[in-house]
Amino acid sequence: MINQELLNKYADLAIKSGCNIQKGQLLIINAPVDCAFFARVCAQKAYEAGAGRVVVQYNDENLSHLDYLHVATDELKKVSQWQIDRKQEQIDNKCCMLHIDSKIPSILQDIEPSKIQEVMMSLQTAMKKFRYYTMADHGQWCIVAIPNLLWAKKVFPELNDEQAVEKLWDAILKSVMVNEESDAVNNWDFHNQQISKRATILNDHAFKAIKFKNDLGTDLCVGLVENHIWAGGDSMTVGGVKFNPNMPTEEIFTMPHKYRVNGKVVSTKPLNYNGVLVEDFEIDFVDGKAVSYSAKNNQEALANLINLDEGSCYLGEVALISHDSPISLSKILFYNTLFDENASCHLALGSAYPTNVVGGTDMNEEQMEAVGCNSSMTHVDFMFGSKCMNIVGVNNDDSEVVLFEKGNFVI
Repeated sequence: MINQELLNKYADLAIKSGCNIQKGQLLIINAPVDCAFFARVCAQKAYEAGAGRVVVQYNDENLSHLDYLHVATDELKKVSQWQIDRKQEQIDNKCCMLHIDSKIPSILQDIEPSKIQEVMMSLQTAMKKFRYYTMADHGQWCIVAIPNLLWAKKVFPELNDEQAVEKLWDAILKSVMVNEESDAVNNWDFHNQQISKRATILNDHAFKAIKFKNDLGTDLCVGLVENHIWAGGDSMTVGGVKFNPNMPTEEIFTMPHKYRVNGKVVSTKPLNYNGVLVEDFEIDFVDGKAVSYSAKNNQEALANLINLDEGSCYLGEVALISHDSPISLSKILFYNTLFDENASCHLALGSAYPTNVVGGTDMNEEQMEAVGCNSSMTHVDFMFGSKCMNIVGVNNDDSEVVLFEKGNFVI
């Protein structure tokens, strides 16, 4: 089990560097019930930092699994008005959000994918009007992770229960630069600066497209919107408050043009989607749209993602990460997108971030569509980077600049 000193440091990092809670601000913590011990430490750190109020909302994947087994689909699809009202009140109060992630891989493996799809679609539809708050950085939000036994055993099946959990704790803390010897907040300040320097280089180029090719079958051209912005590390709210959305993070990402993606992408890591692991899949894009796809395992779940709504078959993000990033070098497959996406170049099906185009946070839906921004009720990252990946940036005059050789940045 993690010692209290490291637990305090991790919570302090989540509150100060992740959320950057402001004096008097409302903090909403979403946490699995088994992570209550960490939620309490985060609440304590938030109050020490000046939070006005901390509200913890607990969830339980095991109970959700029971619901899927025993409750009719139409009943599960119901979203109560109090849920919508609660969310509206939180946003009206300019809340900050901390999500404590501790997903159980494949927990819904025995549930009919179409049932999961219907229930998730109903919830996403009911909450659609609130997506702008995090997607356009109107308020701070942060995701961190805590181990659970089933997740740890999936990652380290050769170890006994105690060893597996301990090793997953160690891997998570290393990924977020929390240790007994140094100040994690200072570590993240430096880390953000390094990511920002490379993002600036990419922004100065102002490429019209990025081309990806490797020995595994990926051969993809991703057109970028005009006046796109490469971002990474910390973000800033529209009110000027810095925060770190994802901890860990290694990515530098921007906005693809909805209709200018062509070619094939082959996945290199499993995708945990709605409690189901989609493995060994590939997708073909024509004029931005995913027109064909296949998967070795759980193809139906992939189909449900791609066909969720009008925008879920288009891309909303393209992200660059060196194969020699710290998480990749750990040689650990986490079966959790928060970590695995930071070990590999990745794409996201679904909605784009308005912050990835100049003036995006001030645009309405029609204006975003006009610049080539994709809109959807989902945003799901999947990994396709590899040690044999070569990437070039395409200038407006069609000349090319080599960005990656053999999986790593060369600029």
